[in-house]
Amino acid sequence: DTPAREALRWFVLASRPTGAATRPPNKSTAAVPVAPKEAAKRDEGAASPGPTGGAAAAMEPRMGAGTAGSADPARYQTRTPPPAAMDLGGANWERDLISAIRRKGFLWRTEQTYRAWAAKFNRHLKPRSPYAADGADVAAFLSKLAVEHRASVSTQKQALNALVFLMQEALHRSLGEFEFHRARSRRRVPTVLSRAECDALFAQLSGTSRLMAELMYGAGLRLMELLRMRIHHLDLARGQVKVYGGKGDKDRLTVLPDSLRPKLQAHIERLRVLFQADRVAKLPGVWLPEGLDRKYRKAGETWEWQWLFPSRELALDPATKILRRHHVLDGTFQNAVRRAAQTAGLTKRVTPHVLRHSFATHLLESGTDIRTVQDLLGHESVETTQIYTHVMQKPGLGVRSPLDG
Repeated sequence: DTPAREALRWFVLASRPTGAATRPPNKSTAAVPVAPKEAAKRDEGAASPGPTGGAAAAMEPRMGAGTAGSADPARYQTRTPPPAAMDLGGANWERDLISAIRRKGFLWRTEQTYRAWAAKFNRHLKPRSPYAADGADVAAFLSKLAVEHRASVSTQKQALNALVFLMQEALHRSLGEFEFHRARSRRRVPTVLSRAECDALFAQLSGTSRLMAELMYGAGLRLMELLRMRIHHLDLARGQVKVYGGKGDKDRLTVLPDSLRPKLQAHIERLRVLFQADRVAKLPGVWLPEGLDRKYRKAGETWEWQWLFPSRELALDPATKILRRHHVLDGTFQNAVRRAAQTAGLTKRVTPHVLRHSFATHLLESGTDIRTVQDLLGHESVETTQIYTHVMQKPGLGVRSPLDG
């Protein structure tokens, strides 16, 4: 994560004497100018900070065009450090962990997750220190998660990765081989709405909320993929939705419903009015992935980078303290969908992600090849997509219940 690397760089350079010589960049690793479209594809996957986040969304200090990758020690000594540079941890073990994470260039959300698990492990060890821990302590903590807290497989695996990194990379402790009680794998069947239920749900939504729900269902998008869409992600002429930096930092194309083209076109025209008003008011540009924000300072003020579903109110960026327009918050849309489901009298537990499940199931029921559905959903393995074959309207080979004769 660039903010993390920037924080570590500032910390190191600030400790050097003024005028200390710096090693020139290696020609093989020096920054190479990237065209805006290529940079967009590469940087689009970065998670936007959100107006309610903390220093986790810290942006690195802007550098002049053409100087990406270079650093002047005196410059960093005389300017205020970025928010990430000021968060270096408290206890010695936490400072070592943060230093190791930022040397590796991990994403900020990964840093926050690893730090949270390390803090829980520290409380588990008290009064001992993590420096005195070994493989048996890690195994006991992981077993406790599975047995006492009944953690899921993914939660336990996340804790394992965090603690192994803490012990081996940050504290330089050898764990060796250790055994622990593994969480039980549970097979979950996704909740799926029928086509009639989808129509009933949409009927209880209006305006932008309905358009968002219909697009999420019609294109099979994940929630954050929907919220982080920009104007240039829609290709109305070709009937495509471009998803940049989806799960696993993968890009993909998915289908744009023909029935939504007029609605989206009208929505975009309304956004032009809002965009022009923001420019007249000289508001700062929208948030951009740190790489683009550093190289193309004014890109956030251009039309193609505006949010497709912007928030009605301005929000204070917690990292930069800049008042700017963010995208619709996930909680806002989630609450709208839940209220619509209750009003429609649906008896299922409906969340926005249920619309994605319904998209996949309805495609399979209509005879779409499972490999095609896999590509549209962005699944790594076809086995993930196969879960929807268990909730199709006619599972198996069209088996009839004996009660039906």
